[in-house]
Amino acid sequence: MQLFFFILIAVISISHTLAESGIEIPLLQGASLHAVCPFGGVVSLYRYITTGTFVQKIHDSSFYLMIIVMATAVVAGPVFCAWVCPFGTFQAWLGYLGRAIFKKRYNRFIPKRLDGILRYLRYAVLVWVLVMTAISAKLVFADYDPYFALFNLWTSEVAIGAYIALGVVVVSSLFVERPFCKYACPYGALLGVTNLFRIFKIRRNEHTCIDCRKCDHICPMNITVSKLKTVKDHQCISCMACSSEVACPVAKTVELRVGQYEIEPMHKEKVK
Repeated sequence: MQLFFFILIAVISISHTLAESGIEIPLLQGASLHAVCPFGGVVSLYRYITTGTFVQKIHDSSFYLMIIVMATAVVAGPVFCAWVCPFGTFQAWLGYLGRAIFKKRYNRFIPKRLDGILRYLRYAVLVWVLVMTAISAKLVFADYDPYFALFNLWTSEVAIGAYIALGVVVVSSLFVERPFCKYACPYGALLGVTNLFRIFKIRRNEHTCIDCRKCDHICPMNITVSKLKTVKDHQCISCMACSSEVACPVAKTVELRVGQYEIEPMHKEKVK
């Protein structure tokens, strides 16, 4: 699923570039990164409510996607981050290389205390983006957005700040899993709040848990699942890597459920 969305966004971006030269790809006329970005709906919300207009470059499609993603997050948490976001997928791919190089040290380089502080940085980024966008009516984050830089490398639209941010993410992804998601993504910060009240929750059965901590070691966001009864951490991206269908060796111990009902994760192969 992640590969599909990554390719889709890449094709949309290339199509947009070709369209500016008079070459259009069927079914993708008018499509652009801004048109398919749900966070565009978030940053435009204030301006739309107060003036009835969109922030520059944002389309109404961003609002529809914003509603869909938020509704999904309320039901099952930030599944967008783990299963759809192409930039999260890009970081995960780099993480495979980092894990091959550093083995068990990968994703364990930053001291726990510093890591805990840095994880709230993305909320500062979120507030800054919302305030500055509301004031300027421009996509201020685009000048520093590594996601925009990645899918526009072949254009002249990318600001130097975005190139630098992308470079930092690429290098840091070799040491830390999903560094942008953890420390700087404003949309991830917003969606992460839904972990506090989502309907389907990741629960650990304390009675069947054998404290092997495999769920802790596999979690890309370094959440200590083995110490929690219900995962409400704002960093959880609902990847379900910790579940009994993937990492946990004991059946029906770590599950996505509401009440007595369980959802089968989309992972197919169990970690051995």
